[in-house]
Amino acid sequence: MKTKKNQSTFDKLMQDPKWKAEFEKGYEEFLISEFIVEAMEENHISVRNLAKKAGVSPTIIQNMRSGKSKNISINTLAPILSALNYRIAFIKK
Repeated sequence: MKTKKNQSTFDKLMQDPKWKAEFEKGYEEFLISEFIVEAMEENHISVRNLAKKAGVSPTIIQNMRSGKSKNISINTLAPILSALNYRIAFIKK
C-alpha cells in the first residue's frame, strides 16, 4: 500500500512553472548579492574602494549588496568581480 507524502506549500508552488521561474530569478539575484558581500569581506575592501577599482559608482556596489539591483549587466558585473579577484565562467548544466 502506497502512502501519500504530504507536500509543503513551497513544493506545491514550485510545481507552477511561472511561480518557479520568478522564484529562481529572485534567488539568483539574492545569491549575487550574498556573493558580493562575502567577497568584499574576504578581500577586506570597502564599497568606495571596490567601486574605484572596478570603475563604477559606489551606488552600484551598494545596490548590489542590498539586493536592489535588478538585471545586472555582464559589463557591470565583470569588472566588479575582477576587482574582487573573481571572473565569470559559463558552465553547461
